[in-house]
Amino acid sequence: MKADLWRRWRSGESISVISRQIGKPPGSVFTVLKHHGGIAPALRKARAGNLTLGEREEISRGLCAGHSYRAIAGLLGRAVSTISREVGNNGGRDVYRAIAVQERALDRARRPKQCLLAARPALRQKVLTLLCEEWSPEQIVGYLRRYHGNDPAMEISHETIYRSVYTTRWKVIPREVCKRLRTGRPIRKNKRHTVKGQWRSQITDARPIGERPRPRRTAASPGTWKAIW
Repeated sequence: MKADLWRRWRSGESISVISRQIGKPPGSVFTVLKHHGGIAPALRKARAGNLTLGEREEISRGLCAGHSYRAIAGLLGRAVSTISREVGNNGGRDVYRAIAVQERALDRARRPKQCLLAARPALRQKVLTLLCEEWSPEQIVGYLRRYHGNDPAMEISHETIYRSVYTTRWKVIPREVCKRLRTGRPIRKNKRHTVKGQWRSQITDARPIGERPRPRRTAASPGTWKAIW
């Protein structure tokens, strides 16, 4: 469901449309988007040699059928100790669920990298100062290239600045500074994004301008007195 959410968001669908398509409240959709600043996270991959989601599903089905660890290990071509450890570390036979275990395994394997602005205090301070003066990320990048072009430590892209601004959980840019961007948006949106399908963008029984009746000219209409005189 999250993969479908991000696919629709990247294609430009509005939160309202995504909400109706996946059957979740708009607030829930926005919470998922806001956690990543509206920027789709990179696809997570398990390390080679680790149990895959398909293998974990086979383990789950085998446990539900009452098969032994040895039987499941033989079916998957894995060591019995691997199956025993996998089940034991994830609640045992009665509570083992493949999807939940896969999510936990990916979370444990995560190696979060410090973002660029957090790793370069001088660059962060300069970007923060210019953001407080209501400069756009594009203007900040142009300024840095012009006045600090020979300093590799002051190189940054506007997308990196946007990512640091909108991903508030990183706590690199203060929340009050994030609100000073000219767009006033709480999350990053791509150029294909549209408000089509949102309730606020819909006019009930809208009538095209071409189908509206022509206004009648009266003595109070502009140009009437000029025509008379």
